[in-house]
Amino acid sequence: MVSPLDRKILRDLGRMKGQALAIAMVLAMGVMLQVAMSGVVSSLDETKKAYFASQRMADMFAPLDQAPRWMLDRLAQVPGIARIEGRVTGAGLMELAGEPLPVRVLAVSLPRHGRPQMNDVYLLRGRWPDPAELDQVMVLKSFAEARGLEPGSRITLTLNGGRDDYRIAALVEAPEFIYATPPGELAPDDARFAVIWMNGRKIEAVFEQKESFNEALIGLDRDADPRAVARRVDRLLDRYGSLGPYPLSEQSSNRFVSDEIDGMRRNARSVPPVFLGVAAYLLAMVVSRMIQAERGQIGLLKAFGYTSREISLHYLKLAMLIALAGAAIGCGLGTIFCKVLAGFYGGVFRFPFLVFRIEPAAYVLGTGFSLAAACLGAVLVLRRVFRLAPAEAMRPPVPPAYGRWRLLPERVSERLDQPTRMVLRRLARQPLRAGGAVLGIALGMALSVTMINLIASFNRTVEMNFDVVDRSDIGVTLTRAVGRAALYDLRRLPGVLEAEGRLDTPAMLRHGTYSYRGSITGLSGQPRLKRALDLDLVPIALPPAGRITLSQAAARMLEARPGDRIEAHLMDGRRPHLELTVAGVSQTYLGAPAYMRLDALGEALGKPGQISDIALRIDPAYRAPIAARLAEMPLVAGIAIKTQTRAALSKVMNTGAGAIRFVMAVVAAVMSFGIVYNSARIAFAERQQDLASLMVLGYEASEAVYVLLAEFVLLAVLALPLGAVLGRQLSRSLAAAFSTDIYTLPAVTLPAAAGIAALAVAVAVAFSCVLVARDVMRIDLLMSLKARE
Repeated sequence: MVSPLDRKILRDLGRMKGQALAIAMVLAMGVMLQVAMSGVVSSLDETKKAYFASQRMADMFAPLDQAPRWMLDRLAQVPGIARIEGRVTGAGLMELAGEPLPVRVLAVSLPRHGRPQMNDVYLLRGRWPDPAELDQVMVLKSFAEARGLEPGSRITLTLNGGRDDYRIAALVEAPEFIYATPPGELAPDDARFAVIWMNGRKIEAVFEQKESFNEALIGLDRDADPRAVARRVDRLLDRYGSLGPYPLSEQSSNRFVSDEIDGMRRNARSVPPVFLGVAAYLLAMVVSRMIQAERGQIGLLKAFGYTSREISLHYLKLAMLIALAGAAIGCGLGTIFCKVLAGFYGGVFRFPFLVFRIEPAAYVLGTGFSLAAACLGAVLVLRRVFRLAPAEAMRPPVPPAYGRWRLLPERVSERLDQPTRMVLRRLARQPLRAGGAVLGIALGMALSVTMINLIASFNRTVEMNFDVVDRSDIGVTLTRAVGRAALYDLRRLPGVLEAEGRLDTPAMLRHGTYSYRGSITGLSGQPRLKRALDLDLVPIALPPAGRITLSQAAARMLEARPGDRIEAHLMDGRRPHLELTVAGVSQTYLGAPAYMRLDALGEALGKPGQISDIALRIDPAYRAPIAARLAEMPLVAGIAIKTQTRAALSKVMNTGAGAIRFVMAVVAAVMSFGIVYNSARIAFAERQQDLASLMVLGYEASEAVYVLLAEFVLLAVLALPLGAVLGRQLSRSLAAAFSTDIYTLPAVTLPAAAGIAALAVAVAVAFSCVLVARDVMRIDLLMSLKARE
């Protein structure tokens, strides 16, 4: 049997269905983000673990120059190593019909018999190559699709100076090439970089690695110490040109995926609470004002014998029903949205399958937050109302003694009409209520400002890197370090305006307990094309030997500041261990580089006067012939044309974790509109009887509309500057949350962001005013002046 109080809840919900739905939808947006973002993180994390486990991803990688295969037996005896496999890898070029430039290729050997024991590939189309057919290869699916290749297609490869034709046997995915980048670049480009797997005997002959290997894949025991294993492996392989073993966590592809998932995890912890907090504030404000308006009914219920506990439960039920409806809608939308996003990201990360999973805690957190906000809003008001006796509660509250109203000078107020004075008098006499409404609208606007600024931050990262930090047009990666005479050869090419060399070496940097495996770049004292800039974007004059300049990202990972001493273990040349002083921190937007003087780094490596990369500034009219000439040079391992690199990076930033910013922008706009509309509906619900009284006293309906909406518009105008300030502060926090080791987002605060968000608020205000004005015109004067039963 339904109790009278429960029937009252149903009547109240029917009476305020528009407002209740608007509140529920605002809550639903916050809960949806919480569930969707948490679910995407859980799904991708589980998918990565399952994918790596199914393909037996190695726990450690040991690259080197060349070692005999019998060394694998020696390595297998190292304590902590459970399994080991050697393979041959090498760089090459692929010629494609109609393409002026060859495509860079990484060739990977296949075992002579059977499947790889570690780092196996995932076969998608075609069949496993026949070991007796030396010309059969498998190709990474992303590249094949970008170039329109299928099993059976013929390709021409140039490997180690030899040119041969091969036939594609299969298209595959591989866990170690989820994020496959061309040499010398940070962003993957499916159309310009290919990974192929080919017969082990063939690749050994091509790269002159017969009965040898140049990379060892290592699987560790469960309780093995990775650092101890790495030290022993490095000692054994030192005389074979070891470049230093590194764990799976530092493998470039895995690192990218892990960083992206970690970035989404940070966003899932920081972004949804912001949206939920705004929604919770709105719900608490609406519930408290709604109950305050029910003061007379509460007194009447008390007079009929209902206890304070029963009445409390009644209003808590009403608030919780709205909150539960919002949470239910949010959980449902979040689950659907999570499936869409997880599938999208699974494609971006090139997972051949997806393990969909949403932690129950995501649902519990979103629902619990909504219910807590509803209860808080109800309790704050019920505590005051329940102290009153029934007769007192049924009377309107006694107006406070304000004294003579002097918000404006007397001469000014005398010139205002009566409706305008009513509006200003109400705002002056109820500043807390007005302040709450202003804060609610400001928070909704702040979300929109933040999302617009966040989108601008991603765009600014690309612009600053390619227009300010890197002023070259073409980047050239060499197969090995060479003398600076190569610069003079390139400067003589028609159309080359400027050439600048640098020296890159892989390195392990350590500061106390913090470590980072990256690279050190040697630059000339005053580089012009690829520069190190300080935090004010002023070029840094690199200091002499013994000092190093860290990028912001590297300094953050090492917890290092200027003046600190760090260790640098260089993985090339003499492989020296250096003790370096941090000279400064540079403003870097991509990657986490570290810089030294070119001559100092060359001396340390035993490569004085040598360079490994060249940056060119060219006449755009000569781009094609210069690129074609570079492709013919045997020492050139890779050519990076800025326009292509820029497009590839923009694609990564717009399809990785950064893509969620567009979704959040839409959610922010929906929530901003919901908050404005709710504020208008609250104002109308509170003043319906007052407006009816005005019309009974002889005021025109248009004047009653003016009294209500002028106050609402004035509150919205007062909220605009506060929303701009709050959005500016929130933008800075979220820019830091979205930054990863791949890219660093500057805290951009566009003046236009506040303008666009203010315009959106204005549109929401105008739309809400139209709806509320229509309701004012339809007020039933008799029914409005009667007390509701």
